[in-house]
Amino acid sequence: MKRVITYGTYDLLHWGHIRLLKRAKQLGDYLIVGLSTDEFNAIKGKRAYHNYEERKMMLEAIRYVDLVIPENDWGQKPEDIAMYHADIFVMGDDWRGKFDELGQLCQVVYLPRTEGISTTKIKEDLEKLT
Repeated sequence: MKRVITYGTYDLLHWGHIRLLKRAKQLGDYLIVGLSTDEFNAIKGKRAYHNYEERKMMLEAIRYVDLVIPENDWGQKPEDIAMYHADIFVMGDDWRGKFDELGQLCQVVYLPRTEGISTTKIKEDLEKLT
């Protein structure tokens, strides 16, 4: 069984997220999503609209996702790869080069983001409406 692992905040879930998760799952048999906790988002200077438990519930409802785990800090990725026996680490291509060192532990794949949609764009579009 080939295991794939990816990470993110997955706030304001949109079709770009779904497309990324679908393509990640197509790389293997089992998809693990490391979901940024509210505390980790605060460290990153981010604040999600939905809290961790709500975001986790939404991700668990997506058929491509097999397991959701908490992401608590930047440094846990190598431990997660070992613990969950991940064969492939996947991130959006806006992170290209940032996780290449994980290539010593598993295959690293950067997938293209879906053009025309992002959580940032949704927030900006909503601001324009008010």
